[in-house]
Amino acid sequence: MGHREDLLEGAKRCLLAKGFVRTTARDIVRESGTNLASIGYHYGSRDALLAQAYVELVEGMSEAFDGDVRGADGSLERFASVWSNIIGTMREPGSLWRLSLEIVVMGDQVPGVRDHLARAQREGSRGLVALLMGGREEDVSEQAVDTVGSLYTTLLMGLMAQWAFDPEGAPDAERLTEGLRRLIAAAAADTRS
Repeated sequence: MGHREDLLEGAKRCLLAKGFVRTTARDIVRESGTNLASIGYHYGSRDALLAQAYVELVEGMSEAFDGDVRGADGSLERFASVWSNIIGTMREPGSLWRLSLEIVVMGDQVPGVRDHLARAQREGSRGLVALLMGGREEDVSEQAVDTVGSLYTTLLMGLMAQWAFDPEGAPDAERLTEGLRRLIAAAAADTRS
């Protein structure tokens, strides 16, 4: 690996061990076996490097989301299956989701990072639409990302907060699916009136 890749891997380890705010450029250099000048040369700043490392960590979690997915595209069974996989990642010790909350809270303090992560979040929304509704990410329309993707991302953000603050009371996939089932029934009843 070259310095660019070494820095990225070192930054990932630092993020998981110390979080975004507490990770220094010197920590990354020590962990990666590179030098301080390499950060600026390859990424521009510590924050940009950490943002890229975070995005790659989240992208790596998508495999866990995809595992053992059951049910037809867009079905309640698929909804329950996918959210069960996602919630399973929240239960793991040292979950990446706690880091995600830290980054959400501090986002306004690092505008360049916020912009980078906002673009990545949009692509994450696109991935959730494809996973839950079926099809390929590249075929998901912008309208679907803006509507269904936004709904799934909002659900994910709320789950992160609940699992961080009250893991015992946070909903599991069955409760989420039952909530969705009730919303669908209420909406269907409303259209019949």
